[in-house]
Amino acid sequence: MNNSTHSETATGSADSLVRATAAQQAAALAAGEVSSRELTRAHLDRIAAVDGAVGAFLDVDADKALADADAADAARREAAAAGEPLPELTGVPTAVKDLIVTRGQVTTAASRILEGWVPPYDATLVKNLRDAHLPILGKTNLDEFAMGGSTEHSAFGRTANPWDLGRIPGGSSGGSAAAVGAFEAPVAVGTDTGGSIRQPAAVTGTVGVKPTYGTVSRFGVIAMASSLDTPGPMARTVLDTALLHDVIASYDPLDSTSLPDAPRGMAGVVRAAQAGAELTGLRVGVIAELDGGEGYHADVVDSFHAALALLEDAGATVETVSLPHLEYALDAYYLIMPAEASSNLARYDGMRYGLRVEPAEGPVTAETVMSATRGAGFGDEVKRRIILGTHVLSAGYYDAYYGSAQKVRTLVQRDFAAAWQQADVLVSPTAPVTAYRFGEKDDPLAMYKLDVTTIPANLAGVPAMSLPSGLSDDGLPVGFQILAPQRADDRLYRVGAVLEQLLEKKWGGHLLAQAPELEVK
Repeated sequence: MNNSTHSETATGSADSLVRATAAQQAAALAAGEVSSRELTRAHLDRIAAVDGAVGAFLDVDADKALADADAADAARREAAAAGEPLPELTGVPTAVKDLIVTRGQVTTAASRILEGWVPPYDATLVKNLRDAHLPILGKTNLDEFAMGGSTEHSAFGRTANPWDLGRIPGGSSGGSAAAVGAFEAPVAVGTDTGGSIRQPAAVTGTVGVKPTYGTVSRFGVIAMASSLDTPGPMARTVLDTALLHDVIASYDPLDSTSLPDAPRGMAGVVRAAQAGAELTGLRVGVIAELDGGEGYHADVVDSFHAALALLEDAGATVETVSLPHLEYALDAYYLIMPAEASSNLARYDGMRYGLRVEPAEGPVTAETVMSATRGAGFGDEVKRRIILGTHVLSAGYYDAYYGSAQKVRTLVQRDFAAAWQQADVLVSPTAPVTAYRFGEKDDPLAMYKLDVTTIPANLAGVPAMSLPSGLSDDGLPVGFQILAPQRADDRLYRVGAVLEQLLEKKWGGHLLAQAPELEVK
């Protein structure tokens, strides 16, 4: 392919470009078969064609993306002339969840209270993307302030699942998952507070990773629950996810929780695992408390156990491991998370930045302005969690609720510590159900309960991955979750790479090849 204009790019070639994996796109860039401008243009055209139906993006700036692509092409020419290496994904476009600040581009957290806000700085992980010359296609939709599990709670419209436009794409990183699953972006960045990367990946047939807490900087990530929030990579394959992980993971002195020894080289781990394609000696622990039961779809459990059999075929030993305090994890999370969210969202007061609404009647005071602003600027789900969190932190209730929840968190962490003595990785279904229809979980408690499988990793701060394990009887993706000890992110990628290879051999290709075609204008 040449570096010509968009009009000279054949439709078929553009389609094959956007459907290629990020690793394949990177290889084509390195070989000079395609330019970053051409690759970015192809994805922008795909967004223009299908995102009206999908709704993955809140903001797309084609001029900025193409300027980024031109800079990537220039960097590649300069590096070639100097004989210097470049990050493998240089020139491969990406999408960024709109919870992550981007200098000069609108960042809203999908909330009216930040509508139109243009940050004057980049989040550290965005700086890492820019330093590696990954063009940013745009900002993806989410549940407002990441509060939700369906991307139905955005102030600017919902996102649909590319497998079935009448169903949810998961949340809160549903926009990033849908963009990847709809071939609008080869890779994307999300955030995971209680499963917000892994659950959307599971229901869209994509791959998502919550890295070890503290290994990807939170600086510039709009906070919901500071002790739980974890940015991470999303893609269509385990290798692509690893390649993006290697770009965004770094030590950051601007983040007080950043770890100086962030695991790197995940792409190398994946390639080595793919070459060996065996897991001899690996101890896999099936989490007893998450292996089916009330609320789990039979299809999900069947797919999970079929994938376990493949791990055994690859040489792993599989046994059941109990984490007895997980039965309290969901309750603890829904006390800790809203408490921290309430504290973090106190800054949106109508006086310092963001939306300002003055009362229609009565005196204009700090209290009345704050009340009017927050009433107009926050959606119902955000208000619900602020109220709950404020109550949890109030005098007379702090020890009974928030303090007790933190004690349960410690018990969960101890359960994991004991489990690592018996297993190298732990596994479970990523979500107990497949993608449900819009409006089907109007009861907030029903939505909260679907986080039961993903929340434990956030409470413990351990890394976790979701990858597709098959389809349900009604043709919807099912996710398989892998968890590893802190800083052992490489285990996720080793196991995920081998399992993905075995599954794709069984399917005759990637699961997304079985997805229905989106209607293109």
